[in-house]
Amino acid sequence: MEISEEIKGPALVMTLAGRLDSNTAPLLETRLPSRIEGNPATVIDLSQVSYVSSAGLRILLKGAKVAKASGNRLALCGLAPSVKEVFDISGFTAIFTIAPDLDSALG
Repeated sequence: MEISEEIKGPALVMTLAGRLDSNTAPLLETRLPSRIEGNPATVIDLSQVSYVSSAGLRILLKGAKVAKASGNRLALCGLAPSVKEVFDISGFTAIFTIAPDLDSALG
């Protein structure tokens, strides 16, 4: 998995590409908490993610907890249908702010 970061207005946009699974989740786990704490708004663009496992969901859930504790905003965008289905089944759709695309997430 690749992670790129870019500041767009007041938000940090983290774009993930590849699979978010038990092999790649530790990379996100080391970066995500500090990014969320250090920015008033963080958007995770998942438009290039083809698969999210339970390990990936766990890291994103940790990110949601960090955002809530720090009073910062976290949003996800660009979920592919197969990834959105995982979020729906796990109940994570109710936990996260999910936008269809990056422009909507930044709006």
